[in-house]
Amino acid sequence: MSHNTFGHLFRVTTWGESHGPALGCVVDGCPPGLPLSAADIQFWLNKRKPGTSRFVTQRREDDEVKILSGVFSDDRTEGQVTTGAPISLMIENTDQRSKDYDEIRDLYRPGHADYTYDAKYGLRDYRGGGRSSARETAARVAAGAVARRLLVDVTIRAAVVQIGKVAIDRAKWNWDETENNPFWCPDADTAKLWEALLDETRNDGNSLGAIVEVEATGVPAGWGAPIYGKLDAEIAGALMSINAVKGVEIGAGFAAASLTGVENADEMRAGNDGTPVFLSNAAGGILGGISTGQPIVARLAIKPTSSILTPRQTVTRDGQNAEISTKGRHDPCVGIRAAPVAEAMMACVLADAMLRHRGQTGR
Repeated sequence: MSHNTFGHLFRVTTWGESHGPALGCVVDGCPPGLPLSAADIQFWLNKRKPGTSRFVTQRREDDEVKILSGVFSDDRTEGQVTTGAPISLMIENTDQRSKDYDEIRDLYRPGHADYTYDAKYGLRDYRGGGRSSARETAARVAAGAVARRLLVDVTIRAAVVQIGKVAIDRAKWNWDETENNPFWCPDADTAKLWEALLDETRNDGNSLGAIVEVEATGVPAGWGAPIYGKLDAEIAGALMSINAVKGVEIGAGFAAASLTGVENADEMRAGNDGTPVFLSNAAGGILGGISTGQPIVARLAIKPTSSILTPRQTVTRDGQNAEISTKGRHDPCVGIRAAPVAEAMMACVLADAMLRHRGQTGR
């Protein structure tokens, strides 16, 4: 299986399966001398790990990370720092229940990658989906934690802004509130509505999709490149690679098609230091593939969890019609745990953009 690596100078390779003994990643290209401990990475992994509320899968994984290479410490380093060598990170799987999947070993789950993996490779790991499982995103979050050590002046945060058809009230947006509920919701009132909505959905044996919004502030103007190295294209590609994501938009996104040129153009005035001050941000912080210094804003649409109890029509591996009901421990809305993953992918892309900008311009 190829294509397990992304990035240019800051390169991330993930490895491992949902029901294997462990999973992890190798981060190559990280500059030397950056403080990095397991605790620095664990902080972000704890935000993604399963079993944290009744609204996500009840698979219990501590997601404890081990740094296997790429760090060093002695009496001169003032703590553990990166060496510039590849950083290998490992997270053990401790709560697999592979027997939950015995009944579907010869059935293709509608909405999953079962059929396409079989069509490509001639076999599939039916135990949780193997590499196609969202369990793989734990490695991305670990890599994102390393990327954040480079981005000392950049703040990256994400929020769930819609579940099913129920969207937040943006007038009530409060970033602090995302830490106070299990949905990463910035609107306390909407979070209460989602509780009832997801309880009802789970009881019905069904699932819901979601929209996650991720924002990066503190990115200076100039990162990215025109044409084939566009920053927004690389952000969109990274976010689109997250499991279950079916759409990505930057700034006004698809809504820009319904705006006039007057409405869409982000007007500028001279700031006190001579740099432009933008009066709006329909561009989402990127113009011509290059950052403007405005907040970078992206949204990703996540489909409903495909593993549901409600019986669905399918076919067997040998081409017979069948019916399937997926048992096991599954998220009624997989989008809830996508917020930390979206942050991590944004961090990895921006860390790569920073290193490439520095390499080309010296700044």
